[in-house]
Amino acid sequence: MIPELGHFALIIALILALVQAIVPLVGAQRNRMALMAVARPAAQGQLVFLVLAYASLTWAFVTSDFSLQLAASNSHSDTPLMYRITGVWGNHEGSLLLWAMALGGWTVAVTLFSRNLPEAFMARVLAVLGWISAGFISFTLITSNPFERLLPGVAEGRDLNPLLQDPGMIIHPPLLYMGYVGFSVAFAFAIAALLTGRMDAAWARWSRPWTIVAWVFLTAGIAVGSGWAYYELGWGGWWFWDPVENASFMPWLLGTALMHSLAVTEKRGAFRSWTILLAIGAFSLSLLGTFLVRSGVITSVHAFAVDPARGLFILALLVLVIGISLVLFAWRAPRLAGGGSFALVSRDSSLLVNNVVLAVVTGSVLLGTLYPLFLDALKLGKISVGPPYFETTFIPLMTPVVILMMVGPFMRWKGDVLGRIVRKLGPVLLVSVALGLVIAFAIDHVTWRTVLGLTLAAWVVLASVQLLAAWLILARTLRLGR
Repeated sequence: MIPELGHFALIIALILALVQAIVPLVGAQRNRMALMAVARPAAQGQLVFLVLAYASLTWAFVTSDFSLQLAASNSHSDTPLMYRITGVWGNHEGSLLLWAMALGGWTVAVTLFSRNLPEAFMARVLAVLGWISAGFISFTLITSNPFERLLPGVAEGRDLNPLLQDPGMIIHPPLLYMGYVGFSVAFAFAIAALLTGRMDAAWARWSRPWTIVAWVFLTAGIAVGSGWAYYELGWGGWWFWDPVENASFMPWLLGTALMHSLAVTEKRGAFRSWTILLAIGAFSLSLLGTFLVRSGVITSVHAFAVDPARGLFILALLVLVIGISLVLFAWRAPRLAGGGSFALVSRDSSLLVNNVVLAVVTGSVLLGTLYPLFLDALKLGKISVGPPYFETTFIPLMTPVVILMMVGPFMRWKGDVLGRIVRKLGPVLLVSVALGLVIAFAIDHVTWRTVLGLTLAAWVVLASVQLLAAWLILARTLRLGR
């Protein structure tokens, strides 16, 4: 009866998600504190039942209950305990339940660590997260129920895919999902800001820590997954341009731009339109990645081979998220103008260029990932877009980003003098070029890409050391001044 208990808990979690989505939103609209106060206990109760549902599914795997379809398809009684546990998320249905539980965890974290937010704003943030959660739990229950029974049961399961019985499977999916889902918090803050009309430095200050934490999780997940794919599948290069790898890379790129944009909005009140759109875009690309992986439209060793009905559900959710968000943005667009002027040579300008180029890079990766799908859908033939396209577009676009990454911190807000920046960073740049050439000759691999890559790596390291030294000197001076 434990799987039935988990199924029932998931249904209760959906009910609580709908309560969290509707009641606080009505309360915020009518300024009713009692209704707004429902958001926190509803979110916390939802997490309790999601954890109960996930624990019930895990129990079926651990105890080798092969009357459960999912356990029979993805586990075996001789499988080591650790991989029986990780087998829970080594499939479409279980990983979706992990996604929903991660979202519940993020939502509860917001209720605990953002108590200083205005009640009406907090109610709207939690309501948006409630709608997202309701969408994913509905998707799980309607099209991807992990608690389906196999009648009659089988004596033994088919075991987890041997490629997934790896330490990377223990770490990679949870980290990746925490990053994916974490951008829903930045999205919820952006939508709440649009709903309240409060798109000032305060909401950027509230949203920025959540965005940074989500970005760190996603970065760690991508790094672990990249290393795992490298030694497990034998792929070469530092990035593989597999469609599913791109699905996680695209929100990472926009998330990087979002972090920088939030810093400018918080510090100077500028880039408000950019920040809102980047928050919407980062989460939308997370949903797009979910669609690509779970719809069956792409061929990849990472993809879940599922029926198109599931893909249509996520596609509908994606269209709703993007459509409603852009309508809200258009409604509030007149209030987003302004934010102060700044000179061409300034930290503001470098961050603006950073945002624009990262958005263009994301667009180029998105085009290379989706273009074959569009051609196939329009019956115009089948093509494969591989590393030559991505490397041709990616390297020229990202080179200025890496250079600006270390120039920006040395610049002053609003305006600076170019000569001062050249004097500070000129020697570091020359040493970086020299190191790039020396190392390239030393390893006997002198190509322009090798020299460029080594030079940029030396540039980042040396400029970071110089920046850290400047901060330490400043901190010591301030301490002595006291």
